[in-house]
Amino acid sequence: MKRIMMLVACAPVVIATPVFAADNPFATRSNLPFEAPPFDRITDTDYQPGFEQGMAEQIAEIRAIATNPAPPTFDNTVVAMERSGAMLRRVSAAFGAVNQADTNPARQAVQKAEATKLAAHGDAIYLDPALFARVQKIYDKRAGLGLNADQQQLLTIVHQRFIRAGAQLSNADKAMLRDLNAQLSTLQTAFVQKLLAGTKASGLVVDDPTKLVGLGEAGVAAGAEAAEQRGLAGKYVIPLQNTTQQPALQSLADRSVREKLFDLSWTRSEKGDSNDTRDIAATIAQLRAGKAALLGFPDWASYARGSDGENAGDRRSIHGQADPGDHGATASRGGGNQRGDQGAGRRFHGQAMGLGTLRRAGAQGTLRPR
Repeated sequence: MKRIMMLVACAPVVIATPVFAADNPFATRSNLPFEAPPFDRITDTDYQPGFEQGMAEQIAEIRAIATNPAPPTFDNTVVAMERSGAMLRRVSAAFGAVNQADTNPARQAVQKAEATKLAAHGDAIYLDPALFARVQKIYDKRAGLGLNADQQQLLTIVHQRFIRAGAQLSNADKAMLRDLNAQLSTLQTAFVQKLLAGTKASGLVVDDPTKLVGLGEAGVAAGAEAAEQRGLAGKYVIPLQNTTQQPALQSLADRSVREKLFDLSWTRSEKGDSNDTRDIAATIAQLRAGKAALLGFPDWASYARGSDGENAGDRRSIHGQADPGDHGATASRGGGNQRGDQGAGRRFHGQAMGLGTLRRAGAQGTLRPR
């Protein structure tokens, strides 16, 4: 099939990766209760080398599993996969928590540099035909393996991860999927960071304290302090929170002030500046629609919710094989036939064009607070 032209170019982020040191806090398991991250020892310079080393270690572990000359078993394949990537899990858990709760430019740089690499890392695991073949063999004979309920559930989950990641696709479609995942990882990171920047840059500036009736003395004082921090002494600022509905909307008595605050919140990243997310959001939607179609789903929502029963016939017709959501399905060794590949391509174009038309037309309607 012809390759489908991607919607945006995905330029790699070139950042020098710090060398992984032996005393990196992620090198060994934490001795804290529940192996909680030792944040007192972790610095921002530890995350990126930790990610790089963690991915390298897991790939080596996965390759050993995939090339194991012994026949595949639940222990030497499924359990071994679950145990792989210990360092990467440690780094990801710590970084995810601190970056969401207390991000800064250094952490955002790490997030941006590693996003595409982590997407490629996942593809390297779940699009590995040798590894999937081992999982599929175990899955096919699961009824006679004497697995307990927990083991059966784990096997089912692991098998589904491969199916949903595209393990049954043809080589050409796998290459397309890798491109989509790389672009999505880059754009989704950019969206999150632009939204955060837009949130920080926005805020309702009020000149008259009587307009703040309902906030209470503490709220008015906080507004005055926020204004001073922005060089607006004598005014009041209600900073935006990272939610559409702002907490102050519940207490402000003046409806016109509530409306201004709501509008600022709703359009925080629609200012036509460097933090505007509209084009990125539209492109993400197009790419997600293409990914869903490539994997045999009618739309991204169906893929995201893991729909098993709906549109099963449609997915069979697209890929010319059993529904991946059917637990009795077997892998298509050829990864899809020519008719199925062409169908996926047409669906990619159709959904992308439909979303593009919607984007150009613009959404009609107005939201207002009460």
